[in-house]
Amino acid sequence: MRQKTAAEIQAMRDGGKILAGIFHDLKNQVKPGISEKELDAWVDKEIMRRGAIATYKTPEVAFPAAICISVNEQIVHGIPTEYVLQKGDIVSFDLVITYKGMKTDAAFTTVVGGEPNGAQKHLINATERSLYAAVDAIKGSVRTGDIGAAVEEVLKKAKLGIIRELVGHGVGHEMHQAPEVPNYGRKGTGVLLTPGDTIAIEPMATLGGERIITEDDGWTISTRDGGLAAHFEHTVLITKDGAEILTQL
Repeated sequence: MRQKTAAEIQAMRDGGKILAGIFHDLKNQVKPGISEKELDAWVDKEIMRRGAIATYKTPEVAFPAAICISVNEQIVHGIPTEYVLQKGDIVSFDLVITYKGMKTDAAFTTVVGGEPNGAQKHLINATERSLYAAVDAIKGSVRTGDIGAAVEEVLKKAKLGIIRELVGHGVGHEMHQAPEVPNYGRKGTGVLLTPGDTIAIEPMATLGGERIITEDDGWTISTRDGGLAAHFEHTVLITKDGAEILTQL
């Protein structure tokens, strides 16, 4: 991973705060009766208003929207459509923004219109817990296997399907950089990450099986068996004695 200057790391901190602020306000927009396209337009406007760039819409990515919105069995990369969110839908939002040339990446999952049911709550809570377990596993220089093992331990205990074909990754100068950061692994193995490295940790889990399909639009990835999915992600800076989450307020 290419070394970053202090100014570039600060740009990622600032960009991460912008992204976190958008997510904080987006949660208040998510309600029954709003369409995915309306939410995408709101996010696009907020990114510009806050002085950042919608990375997905740049030539580097060429995604046809500012944000990925994935509903129910959709795991990631859902293209916003005219679909109107219904009470009880489980919906994941994945966003990358560019600020002062540097990228930050985050995702969260929520249930539309109130309290999730028992299975949804279990899926969402365990997936989010696995993300923070991975962050807690970083005590300074760390191997990607240590991070993946921390995610896997939580999701296995929760008896959830682990999406193994999709991985976290380095992030910063580009949206997707080496190394890959899988959501499973063995401690002490994998690529060594050192202070100054920035990665996106992004566990994805399902209430069913682990197999995935890519939909006809060429972007949206869903569970093969139609099981519900959840996705949480933060951009994290490796420090000499731990990890700093860049995409939270």
